[in-house]
Amino acid sequence: MQSMDEIYQKYARTVYKYLLSLTHSSDLAEELTQETFYQAVRSIRRFNGSCSISTWLCAIAKNQFLSYQRKNPAFENLDDCTQKVPPAEQEVFDSVNRVELLKRLHLSPEPVREVLYLRIFGNLSFKEIGEIMGRTENWARVTFYRGKEKLRKGIMEDDK
Repeated sequence: MQSMDEIYQKYARTVYKYLLSLTHSSDLAEELTQETFYQAVRSIRRFNGSCSISTWLCAIAKNQFLSYQRKNPAFENLDDCTQKVPPAEQEVFDSVNRVELLKRLHLSPEPVREVLYLRIFGNLSFKEIGEIMGRTENWARVTFYRGKEKLRKGIMEDDK
């Protein structure tokens, strides 16, 4: 097994991007990334290798985020969410305002919602999304495409 220093060097960026997609705040994502690795060091004995290290770390990160949300129920920071939208996803933003898009995303079922958040706001690759979700890159692509099409259809129906 790799040392925690090597694990940090290899996966810190992925964990940070994942948390950024959840928090939409670079400061909070950085803070939660550090807490994620602190918790990983504390619980490394429990890692049994049944999933990839990145999946394990992102699960810890998600728990850290959920814990933060429970402690800060009024948390909402959407200022950073449209900074670097991949060109293929820009069409979703172009067709509807940000608040409406977020309402629609919020109503999407899991895991579609999480894939859409990770791709649109986290700017993660499909490979990274697949790793985080414990699925394949192709699954992430298909799930994203289907979710995006449902959003587009819903938007088009509302515009009629």
